[in-house]
Amino acid sequence: MIRKTDKKAMRLHRHVRVRGKISGTPNRPRLNVFRSNANIYAQIIDDVNGVTLVSASTVEKSFEGAKGNAEAAKKVGQLVAERALAKGIDTVVFDRGGYVYHGRVAALADGAREAGLKF
Repeated sequence: MIRKTDKKAMRLHRHVRVRGKISGTPNRPRLNVFRSNANIYAQIIDDVNGVTLVSASTVEKSFEGAKGNAEAAKKVGQLVAERALAKGIDTVVFDRGGYVYHGRVAALADGAREAGLKF
């Protein structure tokens, strides 16, 4: 019998492995990405204090346009970077959340870099 791999479980396993190696500090918080089929979310997190400093997503009422494509992900990256720079955060650690650095995840990272975040 052929066993089908559980993609969600494999992603969570990769995410736990990566989170063992990277962590957000007050000086250099973590830029976390979550990608669903319909939307994309980004948060800047200080893991030492356990606080989300900045967030942006395609679910927000102010977000316009398509929500599940690379163009929308780039806009979310730019939005989270603008909000971070307004709070005085300019350097982050990128946490891809166990996803492959490709498509929407890469577009979000590129948008954040273009808007001024360093990672």
